[in-house]
Amino acid sequence: MKNSAEVLIRIADLHKSYYDGEAELRVLQGINLEVYKSELLAIVGASGVGKSTLLHIIGTLDRPTAGHVSYDEDDVFNLPDKDLAGFRNKEIGFVFQFHHLLPEFTALENVAMGALITTSNHKTAYKEAEALLDYVGLAERCLHYPSQLSGGERQRVAIARALINQPRVVLADEPTGNLDRRSSETVLELLWDLNAKSGQAFIIVTHNQELAQQMDRIVQLVDGKVVDSGTSLGKSEVSEN
Repeated sequence: MKNSAEVLIRIADLHKSYYDGEAELRVLQGINLEVYKSELLAIVGASGVGKSTLLHIIGTLDRPTAGHVSYDEDDVFNLPDKDLAGFRNKEIGFVFQFHHLLPEFTALENVAMGALITTSNHKTAYKEAEALLDYVGLAERCLHYPSQLSGGERQRVAIARALINQPRVVLADEPTGNLDRRSSETVLELLWDLNAKSGQAFIIVTHNQELAQQMDRIVQLVDGKVVDSGTSLGKSEVSEN
């Protein structure tokens, strides 16, 4: 277990409900969780238990009904919407099962877009995007459109896009769920390499138990609650045995 001084994200008594008229659907029911700097964390559980909802709230894409999400002890939901959007763009990267690349833009433009929002130096933004595409093995595909790329290539573009602003945490929702085994292995090797080299935390929602067992820690959700927050074998132990 990592030292408490290394806590990056602290989630306290988190609740999320949705309403249909007077009917209340309680999706998250008192989540308490700490995420550590540089940690590889898997969130697992059956469909409908609140995994993606939790990930969206951690990523500030949605607000909780009650409770707190703190980055370095600062509750991000105390921020006004404009400041919260700025925090999200700078500090958090997202990778989803369906890559959500913009079809009318090239791979290079898709990756650079997040940086273009925060800087007026377009030359630097595109240079950094080129370097990231080279890192994920797509230097020769940077001017291709998403429709011209394979599923695995599109997901690697999505990873490069998530990294453009050097976020402290990357959130991934079933990042290999739409890929064949070979492409999945390529994407996962890339994520492990990024974690080792950059020290970024990764929180990954997955149904893939093989993937989950390669993480530092597995959090299991049942009916909107954490029922287990133990440790896995860890990727380093898996690779050594």
